[in-house]
Amino acid sequence: MKLKTVTLQWTGESLVLVDQRKLPHIVEYVECKTYQEVARAIKDMIVRGAPAIGAVAAFGFVLGAKEFSKLGKEEFLSSMNLVHNTLASTRPTAVNLFWALERMNKKLDSISSSEELLKSLEEEAMRIAMEDIEINKAIGMHGQELLKDGDTVLTHCNAGALATVDYGTALGVIRAAVEKGKKIRAYVDETRPYLQGARLTAWELVQLGVESILITDNMAGWVMKQGKINAVIVGADRIAANGDVANKIGTYSVAVLAHKNKVPFYVAAPTSTIDIRIKDGGQIPIEERSHTEVTHLNGVRVAAEGVKVYNPAFDVTEHELVNAIITEKGILRPPYDQSIARLFSSEGKM
Repeated sequence: MKLKTVTLQWTGESLVLVDQRKLPHIVEYVECKTYQEVARAIKDMIVRGAPAIGAVAAFGFVLGAKEFSKLGKEEFLSSMNLVHNTLASTRPTAVNLFWALERMNKKLDSISSSEELLKSLEEEAMRIAMEDIEINKAIGMHGQELLKDGDTVLTHCNAGALATVDYGTALGVIRAAVEKGKKIRAYVDETRPYLQGARLTAWELVQLGVESILITDNMAGWVMKQGKINAVIVGADRIAANGDVANKIGTYSVAVLAHKNKVPFYVAAPTSTIDIRIKDGGQIPIEERSHTEVTHLNGVRVAAEGVKVYNPAFDVTEHELVNAIITEKGILRPPYDQSIARLFSSEGKM
C-alpha cells in the first residue's frame, strides 16, 4: 500500500514528509524509517497541524509494529506500549494525535492472527489518512456556504493541505468556495513566532491562485475596523465539549477583535478534534515551546541577551466568541454544549 500527498508519502516501508520548516524557499523531504524518527518529526515540527499529526502518528505506529513484529507476544505488546507512549509524548495539545493512536491501539487489540498483524495495522493507518482527505473536502463544502462571492477572509496560522493529509480545513473552506466559482480574497496573519501564515498559508494560497494579502499579526484589528474582512476562518487543535477552542497562539486575540468589529468568527475542524472528555478550555493542556522561537528569527538573535521569554504555542478562545464550528457532519451553532452533545449522541459516542 502506498500513498502520496503534498504533506506525506507512505512507501510501505517508510514515511516521507515534506519538511515544513524549510518552506516556502526550499522543498525538502525527510524520510522516517522508525517510529522514533516519526516522533522527532512531530516534535520538531517537520510536520504540524492536528489532522496531519494524527495521520503521521498512525504510520509511526505501523513502523513500530514492523520493528518489533518478530518478538514474542508479551514482548511485542510491551514494545508497542513504548511506541504509543513515545508518539503520544510529542505534542500535548493536538487531540487528533491521541485519537489516531487510540484507533491504532483498538485495531491492534482486535487482531488475533499474527499473519494479519502488519497488514491490518497498515490498512488502519491508510484509512485514517484517506478519511482525513474526504473529511476535509466535506468541511470545505459545508463551510463554503457561509461565504459569498466577493468575500474577503482573514486566516491565522496554517490550516491548509500542509496541516492535514491533504486539502485542508480552514483553507479547505476557501478552496471549496473557489471551486464553486466564488471570488474569494484572503488576508493572511503572519502568525508569530513560527510564521506559519507567512511561510505556509501564503504559499498554499499562491499555489491555489487565491489573491492573498500578508499582514503582521498586530494589523488584524485595524484591517477589520476598516471593513476589509467579511469573515475569519481558523482551524483548531482541540475543541472542548462546551465549544471552547484551542488553536495557534494569537487566535484568541483575533476572535476578540472579530467580536468587537462584528466580523463572524468561524472554526473549521474535523469531529476528531472535538474532545468531549474535556469540559471546557481550562482543561486543555497548552504546549510551551523553545524560547529561541521568540528570541531568534531564521537563526539570528533579535532579542536582548538575558531577557526572559514566555512562548505558549496555543491559546484558548471561549465559545462565546465563536459564531460557528464547521465539521464534516455539518455546521454546529451555539449553544455548543448542546449541538456537540447531539452530534456525538447521534454517532453513539456518548
